[in-house]
Amino acid sequence: MFVAMNRFKVFAAEADAFETVWRERDRHLDEVPGFVEFHLLKGPAEGDVVLYASHTIWRSRGDFENWTKSEAFRKAHGGAGGTKPLFQGHPQFEGFEAVLIEKKGDRAAA
Repeated sequence: MFVAMNRFKVFAAEADAFETVWRERDRHLDEVPGFVEFHLLKGPAEGDVVLYASHTIWRSRGDFENWTKSEAFRKAHGGAGGTKPLFQGHPQFEGFEAVLIEKKGDRAAA
């Protein structure tokens, strides 16, 4: 399993607009093999920004990398940056490969 995350420092005044963009955009994720799940996470507010993370789960790092090279990726990101700035700077990418997975009543190595 591979988890891909992008962290965003969203201007507090634009938090609702940021969430709306994500709710309404077509992500095209299920057009590529290996996609498992997507989450948009809202974190703490610090001063005039709110921390958000987009969080996708993939079967493997390779599946995620294939997504980033796909037509579906280009379609999903085609309008990015086309609106007024909603967050500070660029998103911060973080990628993680699972070494241990635990589910209710079950524990297994990845």
